[in-house]
Amino acid sequence: MSLSRQYSFWGSLSPLGGLMGAGLLIMASARLSWAITIAGCLFWVYGFTALVFSSLLNSAGDKIFPVKGKAVIYTCLASFFGAIYIFLFWLLCPFVVFENFMLLCLVPLFCASSGIVEQVLPENARPDVFEHVSDAVSQAASLAGLIIVFSIVREPLSYCSLSFPGTFQGMLTIMYFTEGAFFPIGIFGSSAGALLLLGYIICLYQSSKGNKGE
Repeated sequence: MSLSRQYSFWGSLSPLGGLMGAGLLIMASARLSWAITIAGCLFWVYGFTALVFSSLLNSAGDKIFPVKGKAVIYTCLASFFGAIYIFLFWLLCPFVVFENFMLLCLVPLFCASSGIVEQVLPENARPDVFEHVSDAVSQAASLAGLIIVFSIVREPLSYCSLSFPGTFQGMLTIMYFTEGAFFPIGIFGSSAGALLLLGYIICLYQSSKGNKGE
């Protein structure tokens, strides 16, 4: 089965289905500006790592790759492209990088542990480049989309605002809700509150999924 099916938004191995990347989801969704920055990093790291790795494996194969340790090379490529993304974003807005540095460093680790490289190597030493890249981007899109959607719900409930990456403060408030619009619940700004909100959303998802199965 193609990974794009397994890692689709409704797939069993998606962040919603298996909670893969739950730690990144909780930490990056506190602000929409953080979620956008991390989402861009996910697309960048997953896409370019899969493209370069599959291209090299397809063209050179065992000439440059060791018999064992291909997963280590995949991890090094993910870390390299993660560093490139941090550098380019630092040139545009250094305060955004300072604010999200730890989260940005975690993205290559999620990419390396995504399971894509293990799906490619055992059966086919010459993977299809397009399929490998599309599978990786599909997984990144699933996690990035979930982080952004969750942040859109979480930030207004916690801070009565929506933010965007930029400015000397690291984020730009693009929408501010008055206190009378709805009652902000500051607990959702913490990790514990985010877990409560995530649990409620998962219950709704499982309930709707069960109704569709019926």
